[in-house]
Amino acid sequence: MRRVRAASALFGGYQHPTQMIAVGFGLAIFAGSLLLSLPAATAPGQTTTWMTAVWTATAAVSLTGLIIVDTPTHWSMFGEVVIIGLVQIGGLGIMTLATVFTVLVSGRLGLRARLFAQAETKTATMADMRKVVRKVVVFSLVCEAVAAAVFTARFMIGYGEGFGSALYLGVFHGISSFNNSGFTLWSDNIMGFVGDPWICLTIAAAVIVGGLGFPVVFELLRSWRHPGRWSVLTMITVYATLFLLVLGTLVYLATEWRNPGTLGGLDDSGKLLAAFFLSAMVRTAGFNSIDTGELHPSSWLLTDVMMFIGGGSAGTAGGIKVTTLGLLAFVIWAELRGEPRVNVRHRQVPDTAQRQAVVVTAMSAALVAFCTYVLLVLTPHGLDQVLFEVIAAFSTAGLTTGITNEIPPAGHVLLIVLMFVGRIGPLTIGSALALKERARRYELPEERMIVG
Repeated sequence: MRRVRAASALFGGYQHPTQMIAVGFGLAIFAGSLLLSLPAATAPGQTTTWMTAVWTATAAVSLTGLIIVDTPTHWSMFGEVVIIGLVQIGGLGIMTLATVFTVLVSGRLGLRARLFAQAETKTATMADMRKVVRKVVVFSLVCEAVAAAVFTARFMIGYGEGFGSALYLGVFHGISSFNNSGFTLWSDNIMGFVGDPWICLTIAAAVIVGGLGFPVVFELLRSWRHPGRWSVLTMITVYATLFLLVLGTLVYLATEWRNPGTLGGLDDSGKLLAAFFLSAMVRTAGFNSIDTGELHPSSWLLTDVMMFIGGGSAGTAGGIKVTTLGLLAFVIWAELRGEPRVNVRHRQVPDTAQRQAVVVTAMSAALVAFCTYVLLVLTPHGLDQVLFEVIAAFSTAGLTTGITNEIPPAGHVLLIVLMFVGRIGPLTIGSALALKERARRYELPEERMIVG
């Protein structure tokens, strides 16, 4: 009871604690929009409309990275600092809120499920919350600092930047990469560094670590040498991430090898680096070292799937999450084998988790389909480009085929809402479903349904 009262006090007068996510992110976007609309945030000779300010603030807080104005030329240094500050708020906010809801969800489950949640997250009490949040914040800042140090040294040594300029570029892109936002201070994103492994691999490493999720990262730090001891969450996240990274790299190499607009003009090592970088970015971040608008349509389709899947739970990545995909795969496998229960290694997956995975996936797919239909009505662009743009906004991947600026204002409003919903949606839906769990005191008669 003390835990429930503490949670109620923490969330004030909200009828449901998941409301705090929407309210908190909404206030951050509103404050960011006000700051970006100030004359001091705009570069000389540029004009910022309210739509531009709201779009940019939403893209920053939601860690999407989709832009409708060129970041380095439209915004002043003050504006750039506001943007990266919103990225930092969005990244830390997502992970700390995920921590809070991990605690609340485990506290509302039954004893068996609660013990399972405690084994998975190592954070099953309100007393642990402050300690875990502190670890999340410290870990995030350390990762950003390491990435910033590498960038700063590279810009100074490899590109002749002065210390002040190199440090500014390093800190900005260290924060942007770890938080999977995709914001850069170059007009061509990082296409100018397509053959630079120091830049590309550092960004990829920061993006992957930030996208794994804090429970997985902390468990790997404790027992990375003993995969047999990993929790189900860590096992699914790590193996699914590795599989998707390899799959994406191989497919992009195969489909884009001779494409002069993407990999065709690079040497063999450059092609491998660019294909791996693209594979790491498409599920979670908006950085691009090649022109994604020039990808082959088959690569667009793969990218759509990758972006929709996203990264790990309780991290800075978007999408429905690899854990959701992995759980659905085990559900399908159990059903094909005729097994009454879904087992992952030596653990049994609760029915509630299976239903939540289905609901999150189905609702996300329905939202993407609806928004794609609306944008097809509002714009003259084809299905390939519109679907790519919609999934990029929903999954907060932030990649684009180049049509973002050509979308009418009504379409921009739709994508703003989609970025906001895509950022808070899976976390809100998953938490709400788990927090609403309650035992029914009676059972209805069973009736068989014809499926398929």
